[in-house]
Amino acid sequence: MAYWSAENATKAYLSTLKMGEKAKEPNVAEFISALAAGNNAQMMIVACANEADSTTLGLVAAANQTSGKVICIVPNHENLIASKNVLGIASHQVEFMVGEAQEILELEQYESADFFLIDCNIKNHEEILKAIQKGRKQNGTIVVGYNGFNCKGSWLSLSCGSKTRLLPIGEGLLVTRFGINVNSPKYETTSRMGKIKSRWVVKVDKCTGEEHVFRVRFNHGKVIQA
Repeated sequence: MAYWSAENATKAYLSTLKMGEKAKEPNVAEFISALAAGNNAQMMIVACANEADSTTLGLVAAANQTSGKVICIVPNHENLIASKNVLGIASHQVEFMVGEAQEILELEQYESADFFLIDCNIKNHEEILKAIQKGRKQNGTIVVGYNGFNCKGSWLSLSCGSKTRLLPIGEGLLVTRFGINVNSPKYETTSRMGKIKSRWVVKVDKCTGEEHVFRVRFNHGKVIQA
């Protein structure tokens, strides 16, 4: 994930809109899809509390843009069957693993994963976050916790040494990027050329209550809203 691709993010976002038309919280899946695709994620892993949902569909859409792969971890075979029913034809693009996410993520073949999605409804989601941190010192690895409003404190305490933002999307999204300067006042990313920086901004419409998440870029002192 060396650079931000607005084109990948936009295409994945629109693709997720089509795939998740019946989802209860499509805005969550759309944001996750754009974030993964925009950062050119190659190996995306999602740990589900039960069966997969629209968030996994979002990763599938992102993988279609980045030529990446999606790995979905579910607790048992009943959840596996239910996940395939929920995802439909998109399930053929997902590699499923059954078992404890913490143990699976400690396996060597998953050390190169660069995008993680964790359902914070998993009882031991803190241990999963620890397993992700273990042995991963490279810059840019992104970990997103969804259903995050109820676990903000524990997540922040475990992600020390990294930059974390809680976004008011759905039931809360905790976004952590490992390997960046935690003293930086803004959650920023740098382009391949190192000349353009950007950050996520969340705005809430006071009249409608709608949440708007967009990216602003900083180029030679000028601000351009994307």
